[in-house]
Amino acid sequence: MAARGHVQVIAGCMYSGKTDELLRLLRRAEIARQRILLVRPRLDDRTEPGTVRSRSGAAYHSKAVADAVDIEALAKDSWADVIAIEEAQFFPASLVGVVERLADAGRTVIVSGLNLDFRGRPFGPMPVLMAMADGVTSLSAICTVCGEEATRTQRLIDGRPAGADEPVVVVGGASPDQPTARHETYEARCRAHHELP
Repeated sequence: MAARGHVQVIAGCMYSGKTDELLRLLRRAEIARQRILLVRPRLDDRTEPGTVRSRSGAAYHSKAVADAVDIEALAKDSWADVIAIEEAQFFPASLVGVVERLADAGRTVIVSGLNLDFRGRPFGPMPVLMAMADGVTSLSAICTVCGEEATRTQRLIDGRPAGADEPVVVVGGASPDQPTARHETYEARCRAHHELP
């Protein structure tokens, strides 16, 4: 009988605890003596290389990859039982095929990422990954305006909501086609307080 793979997706807005949940599942896998590979996109350079770190301070060793296909090679080389993918929204659509092949080969694949971009639209491969997953954990945060449940990510530029024409991917507050002098921040917002000029 072939090994059974499994795909678990952790999705939500910023500040919802996605990374903490991912790292919690990896700690459980360690207790079960499973071999673990945690990858993240090289594009995401907000924390030190070789580490995924949550806002609560939890951390785990990781490998940065330039493209989704690099994950398969790393998984094969490491003989990992569990492959975890952080910030999946930054990968191209080809990530879906990679995840499917890994799961079909009997691996457990845990994917974490933003389900919606700052405009409130489906983000990268996340919607397809959520649809094909064996399990989905959907997390929410607290709205910074009213204190209710937040499911959206609000991008602010110099304290004002970013417009719909702003680039979707801005890692670390700057993008190649935008000046770095702008001050960009993010907040969790409910549907009622999410603004898109």
